Amino acid sequence: MHFHRRHGWEIPERDATPEQLFLNRRAFVAGAGSIAAMASAGLARAAEGTADPTAGLYPAKKNESFTLDRPLTPEAVTSKYNNFYEFGSSKSISAAAEALKPRPWSVKIDGLVEAPMTVDVDDLSRMMGLEERLYRHRCVEAWSMTIPWTGFPLKKLVEHAKPLSSAKFVRFETFMDPKTAPGQRQTWWPWPYVEGVTMAEATNDLALMVTGAYGKPLANAYGAPLRLHLPWKYGFKSIKSITKISFVAERPKGYWEALQASEYGFWANVNPAVSHPRWSQATEEVLGVGDRRPTLLYNGYGEQVASLYAGMEGQKIFF
Repeated sequence: MHFHRRHGWEIPERDATPEQLFLNRRAFVAGAGSIAAMASAGLARAAEGTADPTAGLYPAKKNESFTLDRPLTPEAVTSKYNNFYEFGSSKSISAAAEALKPRPWSVKIDGLVEAPMTVDVDDLSRMMGLEERLYRHRCVEAWSMTIPWTGFPLKKLVEHAKPLSSAKFVRFETFMDPKTAPGQRQTWWPWPYVEGVTMAEATNDLALMVTGAYGKPLANAYGAPLRLHLPWKYGFKSIKSITKISFVAERPKGYWEALQASEYGFWANVNPAVSHPRWSQATEEVLGVGDRRPTLLYNGYGEQVASLYAGMEGQKIFF
């Protein structure tokens, strides 16, 4: 007889929100105005020749190993409430982010690998294969969302890159185009945006390279055409609009760590017991619900990632 042991974030199937009920509610919340705006933006991109050639890959098959303990956040909320400092410091950057041209787009893979390469982002999606996963997203600012991401495991890309044994970290870098991204014209910010993870973190089952959300290609505001999602870490680690992935021996210094290391460290693991220097992390606001809930250690994914940090108690692995 086969017994299924549920992970820490799972709930019984009978308690899950029925898919049709969620979809109907999402459509109602989004409203006709939002649908018209998205259609207009899509037509504009198509006219410019930037429509996603992989649109036929969506919606991707759902990976049932990754479920949630709360309803999905409506797309009308998540698509209009984003941090994307390349396009401004407010949360309402979705309109400004439409200036980003996600096609053509290539990703350079270099550093300590057998053979450096540059790959087209659409070829990469087809090569890796896409799946949908339901994930929590926890911002360091103490708010959270739940999103149906589409993408492929980062560990598959690591395997494809064939890193050398001397590679200890993976460094990610985003685009640099001040003409398109007004935020990058501010020279006191350490552009381009950079983030990094250990090889162990990069090859963990949870680490996801994201190409889509809500059953379709990734919208610009989410970090099109390729971003990272690390659900057990604060959101600033999940870098957007990636153009370069490097395998390196030395620990990379991330964008926010370069700005203020005392507030935004390398590890950035979610922990309710370790406050940000300017606010508590004990609770979080669940967007789209108007509810405030206790924050979970590792954002509820401790069963999958706690072993990555065994023996590191003396280090600041949370900030």
